[in-house]
Amino acid sequence: MKKHIVTTLMLSALAVSCTKTTKTEKVENPDGSVTTTTTTTTDAEIIDTSKINQAKEDVKAKVDEAGNKIDNAAQKTKEDLNQAGKDIKTGAKEVGSDIKDAAAKGAEKVEEGAKKLKEDLKK
Repeated sequence: MKKHIVTTLMLSALAVSCTKTTKTEKVENPDGSVTTTTTTTTDAEIIDTSKINQAKEDVKAKVDEAGNKIDNAAQKTKEDLNQAGKDIKTGAKEVGSDIKDAAAKGAEKVEEGAKKLKEDLKK
C-alpha cells in the first residue's frame, strides 16, 4: 500500500514539474539592496488540441444523430396521431348515422303508438 502512495506522489510531482517552470531572478538595486523576483510559467503545449477538436467533433456528430432520431420519432408520432384522428372521425360518423337510424325508428314507433292510442280513445 505504501508503494502505491509513494508512486502516486512521485508521478504527481513529475506531472507538476513538467507543466510549471519557475525562474528566480535577483537584481541588485543602486542603493545596494537585492530584489528577488520569482516567475512561474505554465507550459500550455501539454494539452493536445487535435484530440480536443476530435472529441468536440465526435460529440457534435452524436448530438446531431440524436437530434435526427428525435425528429424521426416526432414525425412518426405525428403520423400516428393523424391516423388515429381519422379513425376517430370515421367511427364518430358511423355512430352518428346509427343514432340517426335508431332515432328515426323510435320516432316511427312513437307515431304508431300515438295513432293506436288515438283510435282507442275514439272507441
